[in-house]
Amino acid sequence: METKINIVLVEPQIPQNTGNIARTCAVTGAALHLVRPLGFEVTDKHLKRSGLDYWGELDIRYYDGISDFFGRNEGEYYFFSTKAKRLYTDVTYPENAYIIFGREDKGLPEELLYANFERCVRLPMRGNMRSLNLSNCAAVAVFEILRQQDAPYIIDN
Repeated sequence: METKINIVLVEPQIPQNTGNIARTCAVTGAALHLVRPLGFEVTDKHLKRSGLDYWGELDIRYYDGISDFFGRNEGEYYFFSTKAKRLYTDVTYPENAYIIFGREDKGLPEELLYANFERCVRLPMRGNMRSLNLSNCAAVAVFEILRQQDAPYIIDN
C-alpha cells in the first residue's frame, strides 16, 4: 500500500523553493498543498523551471488561507519550526502525515506554533544560524518519513 505524505507550504514567497519542493513531491509521490497568499504566480517561470518537467506528475492543491486548509483536511499535523524543541527524528510519522512549513522569511504564525507545541519539530543546526533553506528542510523531512516506513513504493533503480 502506498503511504501518502503531504507537504504543506503556508504562504511560500520564493518560487524556486516551491518548484524544488514540487519536484521532491513528484519523485516521492507526496502531495503538495499550497496555502495562499503566495508570493508569486503559479505560472512564474522560476517556479516552472525548478520543477522542470514534473508538473504533470504532481498532486497539488490550493487553499485560501490556513483556516481553509484545516477545514478541508484531516490527519496528523507536524509543524516545522526553528523554535521547536523536539527533533524531527523523534517523531514516528503515521500514514497520511501532514508536514507543515511556513514562509521563508517568517516561518509559521506564532499562535499556530503555541497552539500545537507538542506537534512542533525542528531540524538540528548550529545555534548561531538562522535557518536552513525551505526546500532542503522539506526534502529532509520527506525522506525521513520514507526511511521510517521503508518506502515500499519507491523503486531504487
